[in-house]
Amino acid sequence: MTAALTVLPLTGLPEIEPGDDLAGMVADAAEAAGVTDGDCLVVTSKVVSKAEGRLVAAVTDADKRAVVESESVRVLRRRGDLVIAETRHGHVCANAGVDLSNAPDGHAILLPEDPDRSARRIRDVLLGRGVRVAVVITDTFGRAWRMGVVDVALGVAGLRAVVDLRGTLDASGRELQVTEMAIGDEVAAAAELVMGKARGVPAAIVRGLDPSWLGDGSGRDLIRPPADDLFR
Repeated sequence: MTAALTVLPLTGLPEIEPGDDLAGMVADAAEAAGVTDGDCLVVTSKVVSKAEGRLVAAVTDADKRAVVESESVRVLRRRGDLVIAETRHGHVCANAGVDLSNAPDGHAILLPEDPDRSARRIRDVLLGRGVRVAVVITDTFGRAWRMGVVDVALGVAGLRAVVDLRGTLDASGRELQVTEMAIGDEVAAAAELVMGKARGVPAAIVRGLDPSWLGDGSGRDLIRPPADDLFR
């Protein structure tokens, strides 16, 4: 019997400012919501970046272009003001992940410097309080060949970001040859359904994950190596 999955918005977090103890604030809100062992906390990269001071001045269009260029290690495509670039983390995304939405006036928000480390900080605070959880830091990406955007995992702690099913059997008894599940991205996308883009809810609890998915993992596990990427 398949277990039910529950996704709960984590409410009660105030507006995050640079220097805030985000890990402690998320842990407090999670405890108030009844977080328990085996849960996965999902937190948007926007609030992580704000707490970590990843804000830069960007008033003019020229400023914005300069910020995108500074965050890019390689530009793959340009169309008008849109730039598809590879970040120093290895992500290929629009405008190198630089975001002007939900940013203070005249500023842009950069991606966290090290999303995996940010995820570990939050997880460590909960572990210190006796609760063993996974943590996923997310951002919104577009997808090649697909319309719309979806949240994906940038940073991961306590979760196997990719679960390799190759060599196991499907429901018909056939051996799976290529299936690798992007668990980190699936968790991120599920959480976004209750967080939304304009609700002021920057975190969620995903409950009911298969216990075998919990363990060591990294957001980098989800980045396809350039040698295996047929589209770069």
